[in-house]
Amino acid sequence: MKAISFIGLGAMGLPMARNLLARGFSVRGYDVRDAAMDAFARAGGQKSHSVKEVLSASEMAILMVVNAQQAEQVLFSEGGLEAMAPNGIVTIMATCPPAAVEALANRIKESGRRVLDAPVSGGMAGAEAASLTVMASGARETFEDARPVFEALGNKVFHVGTEPGQGATVKTVNQLLCGVHIAVVAEAFSFAAKLGIDLNVLLEILSGSSASSWMLKDRGPRMLLAEPDVTSAVDIFVKDLGIVLEAGRESKVAMPLSAIAYQMFATTSGRGDGAQDDSQVVRSYHLLNKA
Repeated sequence: MKAISFIGLGAMGLPMARNLLARGFSVRGYDVRDAAMDAFARAGGQKSHSVKEVLSASEMAILMVVNAQQAEQVLFSEGGLEAMAPNGIVTIMATCPPAAVEALANRIKESGRRVLDAPVSGGMAGAEAASLTVMASGARETFEDARPVFEALGNKVFHVGTEPGQGATVKTVNQLLCGVHIAVVAEAFSFAAKLGIDLNVLLEILSGSSASSWMLKDRGPRMLLAEPDVTSAVDIFVKDLGIVLEAGRESKVAMPLSAIAYQMFATTSGRGDGAQDDSQVVRSYHLLNKA
């Protein structure tokens, strides 16, 4: 499978598309932003001027859009799916609610196309380095057909189930843990700062102790900076933890820690820091605990 359509050339999508080009795939791309399209063209990709155009000549379409609503718009409101060849593979790689992915998948299958639910984890760094984790669900044969594409994007590729929505469920669990871990690191740092502990020393101690975690080591140093580079924005976790809580409501599962973490990210965004690095949820904790 060499002809790929890639829709959504943002902070994650653009480096992913570049990695496909580097591995010899022919990639047509589309994004509503001209700057993203120009950057894609400079990397050797073929620009398209509409959703229909980008999907008309592909064996596999990758949707790296913001949410399920955008995926629905691309496929149905803008007529993209009808332009795609029968039996083509539509791959939803954005983080979406499991129920929304399942509904989209049913409509895609009814059209005679195949579908994979394949969200990723690893952030911008993983997208750049082609070291993403891919959590794909769908028919095993379809997954195997798409495997070379996934292996060009990540070094950890999993088939997590045969039904669309299962990949989204695994990603939802992943984001639950990521969001709560970031929030609890921020809470710990704010507590220590209120008591006069040097956070640089604290970070060094905790990073080598049983309290350590990947999120502590990654986000902890950025929490000590006033204006860190943005690798994942606060608003991403407002969205993703919202998905976690939505899935919990639908499943009637209690998620008290997720709810609290969501409120801290939402508070940070509501104060105007939604575009800041997600480590800056610590600002809300500092404000709460200000002497």
